Amino acid sequence: MNTLTRVSGLMTNAPFMLNVDCDMFANNPQLVRQAMCLLLGSKERDCAFVQFPQLYYNDPNNSLVLFHEYVGKGISGIQGPFYGGTGCFHRRKVIYGLCPDGIEDESGRYYNAVNGKVDDELLKEFGNSKEFIKSAAHALKGDRGFPMDLSNTLDDAHQVAGSAFEYGSSWGEKVGWIYGSTVEDILTGLMIHKKGWKSGYCNPNPPAFLGFGPSSSTTVMTQQKRWSTGLLEILFSKNNPISATLTANLQFRMSVAYLWFTCWGLQPIPDLCYAALPAYCIITNSNFLPKFQEPGIFIPICVFVTYNMYTLSEYIRTGFSIRSWWINQSMTRVITMSAWIFGVSNVVLKHLGLLETVFEITKKVVDDQKSTSGGEEEENDGKFTFDESPAFVVGTTVLFVQLIALSTGMLGLQPPGDEQGSGLGEVFCSVLVVLWFLPFVEGLFRKGKYGIPLSTICKSTALASLFVYLSKKSYIV
Repeated sequence: MNTLTRVSGLMTNAPFMLNVDCDMFANNPQLVRQAMCLLLGSKERDCAFVQFPQLYYNDPNNSLVLFHEYVGKGISGIQGPFYGGTGCFHRRKVIYGLCPDGIEDESGRYYNAVNGKVDDELLKEFGNSKEFIKSAAHALKGDRGFPMDLSNTLDDAHQVAGSAFEYGSSWGEKVGWIYGSTVEDILTGLMIHKKGWKSGYCNPNPPAFLGFGPSSSTTVMTQQKRWSTGLLEILFSKNNPISATLTANLQFRMSVAYLWFTCWGLQPIPDLCYAALPAYCIITNSNFLPKFQEPGIFIPICVFVTYNMYTLSEYIRTGFSIRSWWINQSMTRVITMSAWIFGVSNVVLKHLGLLETVFEITKKVVDDQKSTSGGEEEENDGKFTFDESPAFVVGTTVLFVQLIALSTGMLGLQPPGDEQGSGLGEVFCSVLVVLWFLPFVEGLFRKGKYGIPLSTICKSTALASLFVYLSKKSYIV
């Protein structure tokens, strides 16, 4: 992205840039006009970029629709939507690091560069190319600076596209797309909002862009692991939302929105604890919920019913079915307790100096020959697919723990307990986890890519047995 920005700065130096993923296409012929209405119809400081919702045409249960419907529209009233990495029109001068206060800057720094007077500070900031700095100065100053002869810029374009051009410059730190997280879009948007810029939200009908979502559950796991890792990298970095509010110009409510989003990566910790708790109680014949005949049971019941009825109403108001609601509820728990837990471990190992996170490409586009010939890389046919990824080991282990706990309770293999032993509440929670992981239950009886590999089953069996052993041992102690 930074390379393309520099090359386009020399070739056209257009004041606006469109960022679209390779798997997306324009679906609305009026999208450019609609974006320009926001970018040109308001003060520059009020619109650094215009973000269109990221939607998939091959996913009927697309939960991103709800995210944009409630979160996207909600934060538009603060400093604007998050930058989503695709379907976004950017101001070139903002990508070059300009602050809102610098719009009317008359210091002469960029004016001198336009005339070829480049100082060392600009070379350190934008790289060792006077021609590119001249084009950047035109953009920052508000001039287009379009070169009359494109052939004269080819050598300079090759120079700024070189792999070593950014060394010693501010690219990736203060200029361009920001490095340091595998979700560079969220981090870059945060840095833009941190400077005090606002962003615009545009949600036309029909949608401006449509993309091809991950075509298999294995691809989803890879994508979600990268997202959770990147969000936690932002949360535990110097560019986190709290410091952006205390030391820069990120508004408090916008900081809360970014905190809510980046804290998603921490969700697997409580989710795994809550999933293990009912199984532990059944195995040890203990309890964490009141009995059904006790008045206190109405508190967790009311919380559970209220939350699920509210989320269901969100889906229905957005036009989705009850089935879509259930599928997304199930997939959210599966992804959180499978892929996201590796995001936590990756960030911990990174901060200990034991791991360097890498950007894992999400394979979305299906090879035409394989898809037409019925090969293994067909589009999503609605079935859950598995491979030997460690993420599926965690999910299978969670399922085995619940099945062992329920079997222990049904067969009466629990240790003797008092009148406060495990009850229907713990059994209900354990059954609910099994229902969430129903695709894993089906995977135990399927073969090929739709079945859980034997190696994963063996590893999960060992981990589940260890959990049961430690649970019983802790109860005895």
